[in-house]
Amino acid sequence: MTRLWKIPVLVSLLCSGCTIGPRYQRPVAQTPAALKEMAGNDQWKMAAPGDSLPKGKWWEIFGDPELNRLEELVNINNQNVKVAEAQFRQARATVLANHANYYPTIGSNPSISQSYVEKKANHSFSLPAVATWEPDLWGRVRTTVQSAVSSAQVSAADLENIRLSQQALLATDYFLLAAQDMQLKVLSGTIETYEKNLQLTVNRHAGGVASRSDITLAQTQLAAAKAQSAEMRIARAQDEHAIAMLTGQQPASLEIGVSTIGGPPPPIPVGVPSQLLERRPDIAASERQVATANSNIGLAETAYYPTLTLSASPGFISSSLVNLFTYASRSWSAGPSLSQTLFDFGRRGAAVEGAQAAYDATVASYRQTVLSAFQEVEDDLADLRYLAEEAVREQEAVVAAQEALGLEMDRYRAGTDSYLNVITTQIILLGDEQTAITILQRRMSAAVDLIKALGGGWDASTLPSVNVLRSSALDPKSTPNAAPASSK
Repeated sequence: MTRLWKIPVLVSLLCSGCTIGPRYQRPVAQTPAALKEMAGNDQWKMAAPGDSLPKGKWWEIFGDPELNRLEELVNINNQNVKVAEAQFRQARATVLANHANYYPTIGSNPSISQSYVEKKANHSFSLPAVATWEPDLWGRVRTTVQSAVSSAQVSAADLENIRLSQQALLATDYFLLAAQDMQLKVLSGTIETYEKNLQLTVNRHAGGVASRSDITLAQTQLAAAKAQSAEMRIARAQDEHAIAMLTGQQPASLEIGVSTIGGPPPPIPVGVPSQLLERRPDIAASERQVATANSNIGLAETAYYPTLTLSASPGFISSSLVNLFTYASRSWSAGPSLSQTLFDFGRRGAAVEGAQAAYDATVASYRQTVLSAFQEVEDDLADLRYLAEEAVREQEAVVAAQEALGLEMDRYRAGTDSYLNVITTQIILLGDEQTAITILQRRMSAAVDLIKALGGGWDASTLPSVNVLRSSALDPKSTPNAAPASSK
């Protein structure tokens, strides 16, 4: 019996280094030598080695204390982040469950039975221990663990991607709310001006200088401005409610004071194009999905190889409970078993072919994710570049409209021009002032989008490694960026 045990154990040791399936290599994705929208752009420079790329609390680059306070609440209260964090812990537990398959399963099956033969009772007491172990001859367990690790790293990257998306969405909503406050301030000043002009028109009408139609025009203009102000307050309230949801609060409990955008967005170091592959969590998640699909090919191929199971059942059996634990009552059984599928009429081949097709699909998806990432960066750089030019031209339009309005008011007071021309010029000025604010808000949103497109300062080296996933799988407070990643 001892010799019988030595044979499968020896085979297990000899095959412990065997791994079925293709060796994983990160798929190649095309990266440009330089970003197109950086050419001739003096505002956005490629980051030099000494430049500080956005890291960690990237929103602090905007220097807004209220934005900083709200962003801190995303990590604490945002429910979408909590969902992703729980899903990561679930994936991490799967790693531990699969790793346990390296070791035997030990259990017990005690029993008491009683039978009657010729009116005589016979008792049987049994206390066996059962141990079974399936040696990892062909790397089936190892490949399963690798697949679970890659899936957990996908979940960790998804968590960071959702966290970044929620942070960026909050910043975008915040700047939109601040722009609405600025628009309301402009409207408030415009309404005051319209009220003064209405009173001026009424006085001129009383003096026989202005017509009744001038009064109705002034009244219409004032009412329209007040209606626009009310509409703007609706939009502001909705943005405030959206920010409350992003920070995990009831809308009734959050009140944001009057905000403003302090100035144009600060310069953001972009970095070389190749860095984008390591800085975006969605790219990291897509690449880890490729690794998972690669492991699944190996799992499908292991079905061609036999399964060896070693089992042993030592214990005690006796007809008397008093004598159950005596030396004479000892019992044991042990032995290996081997199972092998001989004919399945192409089932295993189809499974391998399907796994290979799934791998090819994930590779294509990974490359598409990379292409989309570069498109987003180029789009945001273009937005920032041309919006900066548009802002200069729009400010010139505001100054010109202010001067034109002053001249029209002088002519109206002198009685040489109609009030209709005054209204037309006022509408042009209000539109230019509002457009200038909208451009500023769009510049801030484009800056947020660029930081998001660059990964928000995240780095793929923070993905949890195999050791971290195994050692902290039972620790719910463990973070997914506790140690460098491993792609093996």
